[in-house]
Amino acid sequence: MIKGKKVVLRALEKKDLKRCLKWVNDSEVTKDMGTSFPKSMHEEERWYEGIQKSEKRKIFAIQAGKRYIGNISLENIDYRNRKATLGIMIGELGYWNRGYGTDAIKTSLSLAFNEMNLHKVYLYVFPSNKRAIRCYKKCGFEKEGLVRDHVFKQGKYQDLLVMSVINKGGMK
Repeated sequence: MIKGKKVVLRALEKKDLKRCLKWVNDSEVTKDMGTSFPKSMHEEERWYEGIQKSEKRKIFAIQAGKRYIGNISLENIDYRNRKATLGIMIGELGYWNRGYGTDAIKTSLSLAFNEMNLHKVYLYVFPSNKRAIRCYKKCGFEKEGLVRDHVFKQGKYQDLLVMSVINKGGMK
């Protein structure tokens, strides 16, 4: 387990899949994410099995006290170029806007920079997702650029903002 100030990051377990499935099928949770289609338990189990086999993906459950509230990931891990993509989902709506996501991100960045020796962590976010962008900026992410018409969602092509944080001597 990796301890932050408000959260603990722990291994994602098969028993967590029922709650994961609930979140990925909740339009409120996924409205600002790239996912668009409902998922079945079979699909969720295949996703989980893929994670277990992958060297390039680290996905953690976010625990607030005894409550499992979401997932955070470092994906597309490239050890040669020392970079990875960050993804986060706080599935429990009651934990939004209370600092849990910020703490999970900062804890993940500490792991990425201090333990995995990565140099850069980047992410993609819809420009309309102002809440997430504020959170990412609090965690040290800066805007890198815009990928135009990159995702077809809600009946139209949408841009994605690229943000990153560079390791400048470790994160605390």
